[in-house]
Amino acid sequence: MQQRKLGGLEVSALGLGCMGMSEFYGPRDEAESLATLQRALELGVNFFDTADMYGPFTNERLVGRAVRGRRDQVVIATKFGIVRWEDSGWRGYRADPAYVRAACESSLERLGVDHIDLYYLHRVDPKVPVEETVGAMAELVGEGKVRFLGLSEVAPSTLRRAHRVHPISAVQSEYSLWSRDPEDGVLAACRELGVGFVAYSPLGRGFLTGQIRRFEDLAPDDFRRNQPRFQGENFERNLELVRAVQMLAAERGCTPAQLALAWVLAQGEDLVPIPGTKRVKYLEENLGALQVSLAPGDLARLEAVLPKGGAAGDRYPEASLRVLDSRVNN
Repeated sequence: MQQRKLGGLEVSALGLGCMGMSEFYGPRDEAESLATLQRALELGVNFFDTADMYGPFTNERLVGRAVRGRRDQVVIATKFGIVRWEDSGWRGYRADPAYVRAACESSLERLGVDHIDLYYLHRVDPKVPVEETVGAMAELVGEGKVRFLGLSEVAPSTLRRAHRVHPISAVQSEYSLWSRDPEDGVLAACRELGVGFVAYSPLGRGFLTGQIRRFEDLAPDDFRRNQPRFQGENFERNLELVRAVQMLAAERGCTPAQLALAWVLAQGEDLVPIPGTKRVKYLEENLGALQVSLAPGDLARLEAVLPKGGAAGDRYPEASLRVLDSRVNN
């Protein structure tokens, strides 16, 4: 398995996003999810991404079960800062020092581990200066409960402020052929500071795989039904873009998913995509992207069919975009 660096942390070149195993993307199958996590380890994928709010509170337990007895083989990344009720209700954002410590202790208990390898601030709390939040996270590093620190969906200015308090190893934001916002400054800031970048939803929440052909293909409780890119005319326009990606993939002898992941991997050795899946067959397909080498001509053709800003619709509803630090302070 190829390895990449996220600051001082070394991980497999492709990680595994675990969110959909517990929520958001339709029906759950815990047995299949556990089999997928275990197969990932067998194939050399050692970078598992979870968060306290996935489930809520159940995804960390699932990951913990999968790595029991194999802790030394896996790099666990988890997050805090989006607060939810046990009944799945949303409470908002919180990242004050007292909450940072309480959230970490709870995550350690659910995961069944004595330390977290990469601990992210999931969303910036607008009520708390990021310096205070990162200061509290740094205390956890000093106590050995956390190894490295990360931030999610932050603007370049926020990253710089945080990095002055304690080294940040990774920034995680949405990045794919159809979500190119990090190119507006945060990727450059990461490289300036020596911070790695973790790309979540590198397959466009599954759209870029070509497997979603109708809005009705989405389960009734699938959260993508509320995302602008999956609705109405946007869906149809984006479907045309995916058909173009499918044609290029067929020419290369790979799947659309492999081509889309290869594009992210080609953006720099400091980028690690974490495609999410809950099925072994898609995990194995995704790993095939590591064998797809894109020449400059391939990249130019992809840029031509799906240029920056080419996707129809925003990646989140307006209400969600308004609270993203990466959008508000960029």
